[in-house]
Amino acid sequence: MNPADVASTALAAPSADISLISLFLQASIIVKVVMLGLLFASIWCWAIIIDKQILITRTRSQMNKFEEAFWSGQSLEELYRTLAGRTNSALGALFVAAMREWKRSHEGERPAIASLAQRIDRVMDVTIARETERLERRLLVLATVGSAGPFIGLFGTVWGIMTSFQAIAASKNTSLAVVAPGIAEALFATALGLVAAIPAVIAYNKLSAEVNHLGSRMEAFADEFSAILSRQIDERR
Repeated sequence: MNPADVASTALAAPSADISLISLFLQASIIVKVVMLGLLFASIWCWAIIIDKQILITRTRSQMNKFEEAFWSGQSLEELYRTLAGRTNSALGALFVAAMREWKRSHEGERPAIASLAQRIDRVMDVTIARETERLERRLLVLATVGSAGPFIGLFGTVWGIMTSFQAIAASKNTSLAVVAPGIAEALFATALGLVAAIPAVIAYNKLSAEVNHLGSRMEAFADEFSAILSRQIDERR
């Protein structure tokens, strides 16, 4: 918004409209870009939050079902045949990767059992890293919006205050009608920055904690399963 336009508008209409829509329409192009960017960031963050919460909930449910099947007394070969043809995640992916390496090492006339335990550990470590990366994907966006959102809103605040001072200088009038539109624009930009940042920070902390918990469960299962397979390797030597 041009400062002279702000001043003339304020003088012509003492009861200025300061609704949210009017504040956006009357804002300068810079402040409009800031507001639209923060609004888009907020919508993007909520889409990521909902998607990640659904993914984590589904992964936790799959892990519970797998652990129930794994510790039910069902043979490892039968469980492997059940899961080998599926798209697995988390504990299921760990189990299939380890069993696949186990079966490959026992194929042929000369089974490669010498360093099988180490190979199985490496395979499961790679699978854990891949599954953790899948769960953590796009969480960095929440952290970025949470840290940068208030500063972007602050930029809009500074620009709005500058517009107010320019309007005062152009009109040579310090009445509230001249100052209020620019100040309101500034506060609106700050509010949008906080609206985008606060949910992003809270969701990032919550989702990161849940991902870490799932990662710990995968590491614990990998240790237990590695011990089971190592015992069988020693029995076959």
